[in-house]
Amino acid sequence: MEDKKSNFYGTYFNKDTVLKIARWSGILAWVLLIVLSFFALNSFLQFLFQYSTGIFFQKGMSVFDLIGYFTPYPQQFAPGIVYFFGLKFVENTLLILLDIEESARRASK
Repeated sequence: MEDKKSNFYGTYFNKDTVLKIARWSGILAWVLLIVLSFFALNSFLQFLFQYSTGIFFQKGMSVFDLIGYFTPYPQQFAPGIVYFFGLKFVENTLLILLDIEESARRASK
């Protein structure tokens, strides 16, 4: 049996390693987004149940006090979104750099 040899002679990196890192970066991005969103949603739902039972209500509360209760919960989604876009950026950047090097090799022939 003949092994099919790739004509890719990477100067800067190994093609298989870059593809593995890019793939795992994409998978990790989705996993972190789902897990962190689950925790943030769970926390928000617990707050809504507590709020609906009247735990957070006090006499003399203004509208601004009421709005202040809800402001931390959208911020809990922020780390998941930042990690997701950061890891997706890494994945796509690695694939673009791999394509640039392959194109440079083909053009030099």
